[in-house]
Amino acid sequence: MLLLALDTATPAVTVALHDGTASFGTVAESSQVDARRHGELLLPAVDRVLAEAGLGLDAVTDVVVGVGPGPYTGLRVGLMTADTFGLALGVPVHGVCTLDGLAYAAGIENGPFVVATDARRKEVYWARYEDARTRVGGPAVDRPADIAEQVAGLPAVGAGAALYPDTFTDVRGPEHVSAAALAALAAERLAAGEELLEPRPLYLRRPDAQVPKNYKVVTPK
Repeated sequence: MLLLALDTATPAVTVALHDGTASFGTVAESSQVDARRHGELLLPAVDRVLAEAGLGLDAVTDVVVGVGPGPYTGLRVGLMTADTFGLALGVPVHGVCTLDGLAYAAGIENGPFVVATDARRKEVYWARYEDARTRVGGPAVDRPADIAEQVAGLPAVGAGAALYPDTFTDVRGPEHVSAAALAALAAERLAAGEELLEPRPLYLRRPDAQVPKNYKVVTPK
């Protein structure tokens, strides 16, 4: 098995190859943080990890993609790329919640704790976890002040938590998801016979870009 994992649901553009086993794990990985260049950075990152591993794209047996939640524009870059690879290679495409990947990478075995990423508009995407593998609430999108009582005193993972220290008072790393963590989590779940998510986006709210409701009427002179 060779998993190609990628995620563009946060400012991180992250790609990894994983052999699907606990004994070896991550074969190669690349992560760059740039919220405005997902489309430019993703495919070169895929080329880079394949070159580092000395493998061709035809060696990939499964694709794993972070399904968010995340902003519309960035999230769809990763999902469309994953779907394209899956169709071109004839391999399955598995979805994993991006917040689950962050929780897994944090490695907190005794919860509860929360994971929060930046949702913009002074909001966060967040979820609550019992341990690194078990989500017990969310994902949801809220203003930090509106969930302050629910997260009070809990360890918080992710860049969204770091933005609002008044609400998240015990912030821990990592800030951004890594494709290596997504792949490792997916490999665990597949080995256990669990079904993964469909590779469909968790937007949680309408996109920032909207079609104008009223078009300006232009009449010929």
